[in-house]
Amino acid sequence: MRNYDSIQHVRGDSLFIDDITPPQGTLYGYVYYSPIAHGKILQLDFSEALKSTGVKGIFSAKDIPGVNQIGGIIQDENLFAEDSVHFVGHPIAFIVADTQLHAHEAAKKIKSIYEKLPAIFDPRQAAAENKLIIPHRKFELGNIDSAWSECEYIIEGSVESGGQEHIYLETQGSIAFPTESGIKIISATQGPTAVQRTAAKILNLPMNRIEVDVQRLGGGFGGKEDQATAWACMAALAAYKLNTPVKLVLPRQEDIRLTGKRHPYSSDYKIGLTKDGKILAYEVTFYQNAGATADLSPAILDRTLFHCTNSYFIPNVRATGLSCKTNLPPFTAFRGFGGPQGMFVIETAIYKAALVMGMEPAEIQRKNLLNEGDELPYGQKTFNCNAIRCFDELDHKFSVKNIFQEIEEFNMKNKLVKKGAAIMPICFGISFTTTFLNQASALVHIYTDGSIRVNTAAVEMGQGVNAKLKRIAARTLSVNESRIKVDTTNTSRISNTSPTAASKGTDLNGFAVIDACNILIERIKKVAAEELGKDDASKISIIDENVFYENEPTILTFIDLVKKAYLKRISLTAQAHHSTPNIFFDLKSNKGNPFAYHIYGSAIIQVTLDCLRGIYEFDSVKVVHDFGESIDQIIDIGQMEGGIVQGLGWMTIEELIWNGEGKLLTDALSTYKIPDIHFAPKEIKIHALENSPNDFGPLRSKAIGEPPFMYGIGAYFALTNAMRAFRPNMKIKYDAPLTPEKILLNLYNK
Repeated sequence: MRNYDSIQHVRGDSLFIDDITPPQGTLYGYVYYSPIAHGKILQLDFSEALKSTGVKGIFSAKDIPGVNQIGGIIQDENLFAEDSVHFVGHPIAFIVADTQLHAHEAAKKIKSIYEKLPAIFDPRQAAAENKLIIPHRKFELGNIDSAWSECEYIIEGSVESGGQEHIYLETQGSIAFPTESGIKIISATQGPTAVQRTAAKILNLPMNRIEVDVQRLGGGFGGKEDQATAWACMAALAAYKLNTPVKLVLPRQEDIRLTGKRHPYSSDYKIGLTKDGKILAYEVTFYQNAGATADLSPAILDRTLFHCTNSYFIPNVRATGLSCKTNLPPFTAFRGFGGPQGMFVIETAIYKAALVMGMEPAEIQRKNLLNEGDELPYGQKTFNCNAIRCFDELDHKFSVKNIFQEIEEFNMKNKLVKKGAAIMPICFGISFTTTFLNQASALVHIYTDGSIRVNTAAVEMGQGVNAKLKRIAARTLSVNESRIKVDTTNTSRISNTSPTAASKGTDLNGFAVIDACNILIERIKKVAAEELGKDDASKISIIDENVFYENEPTILTFIDLVKKAYLKRISLTAQAHHSTPNIFFDLKSNKGNPFAYHIYGSAIIQVTLDCLRGIYEFDSVKVVHDFGESIDQIIDIGQMEGGIVQGLGWMTIEELIWNGEGKLLTDALSTYKIPDIHFAPKEIKIHALENSPNDFGPLRSKAIGEPPFMYGIGAYFALTNAMRAFRPNMKIKYDAPLTPEKILLNLYNK
């Protein structure tokens, strides 16, 4: 990992929110929140808390000079509760003191009385009572009603998929301080403009008086796309009111309690096939547990619908999504953004169909893979489709047939320990499905010493986007990477930023960097032509910092051109804006071309299960993945490995548990199990699909952030195969995560 960020991390030089030396006089905040899931606030008394040691102020809804509203897609979420609370953890007030300890101690002295109201935690119950965030959404293809009569097998079932805690290494945090012109916020956010826009609304200020700066994040995974905004706004409000810097960093347990997670889903499906395994019809209904407010739930539900058929062509589809309002913290973006929840259901349907039909799931998977020109349920047709290539290359590269044969032989010889394997193909669309978000800007400066500074909207959160942008700029300008510095993400330098999400950080900002660099190249090429006494600047090229004319070397270098351009008063600064072309989506017909391109791949996951104790280990994950032409192979492999392990965790060990009062019981690392080095597969092998350039990505690359996560879904079916090897007639309740406890309950349930 030889890039700037990794070197800084290893040396301990990288600065995160809690590492920044705060300005003199900085105060510290603590959030006072609801202890109940739903109720009216009858009394709220701050008097004793205000007398507490070190307290400088307590702020609630009545102290907001602007609008008490932080909702993004829908304006349904207040910064502080007003007359009622809607989930355990609903912020009510913000205590500011000279130390965080004093702020926390003061919070204990706040007196509040509530009238409890009925609470809903089950999305199906919410749907039955018509408590929906938005009207139901429906994607359709073909004629599902007439297709059933042509099916020789029709299989129905239900699927549960749990939530997932982000467990980013750096918890939510912000520092806000007054400036001469307004408020500056240093925030751990994936969406700087969302923080800027919302803070301006809260404070009743124009956006140009709010500056948001992001150095880097200690992980995000979607959890800081919208949900970093509230904490930044609280700090900004207090800083504005007290005219002094205010810092808020959530303690780990508070972070887990107060923030949203991956959406749990409860789903029903019906799948129809011919006797040879061809899928003719698929109907699915998704009950999304959105939590108490919308957050990003509508967009996440749409992405579930977009990916409801995963990597398969099914001619007749009806997919219905309901975003259900419950009394849990608002669920939010998480790697995959609803796609994994949809993919898990179709894979379950195929697995169950294979059992009923006496076929191997892989046989049904292979027969139904997408081909060039196939229509997806939202109207877009596939192009440069590599679904079949990846699936077949997986078999060729890793001898899949031999793997299954070796597992069968092992299981015949072993009674209490069984092995299992499953294949997981993926197809994942790349673009924000909200079309207008597919835009980015870049600002590039060349200084007179030849050093270069790059500004974009991309937020570095450990995914390596800064290293990729540096490489993109270096290749476009044909200079050494050591000349380039990628700056912090700042709303004063780059306005109206889209969040770094949807695997689009490198794509959008990379293209903007290319465009800005090309503007500069054209300028200095004209200078070169003048210096060489040539009329045609188009024949000038710069290769490895040397200047060529008609492919012949000249005496000029990149540094020469920069200095001469400055002396000629030629601008060495360029700004460029990029928007993804040829994408659109009609929300009324639910048809369009929402994605710039798709990513394909296939993986085989192998497991070993101890059938006495219910514990398991992952023997290997072997993948053929469509990278396009990788900008940085080491970064991409790192993203693959991290995404795979995170997906395995969601499917197997990461279990969120709430009690009957809506209180999260798994609110600490002692009660919420996450993948560690002992959990990781013994072997992860990743093979890049060859000859797969992508003209829709910078330097012909493909996005990498989210797609690997979906490979982890295969772990669920690898484990169920191992379970069936031990108990062939076992009936499984399809309920993820498949923890060791659930395995034992399935294995020994009479």
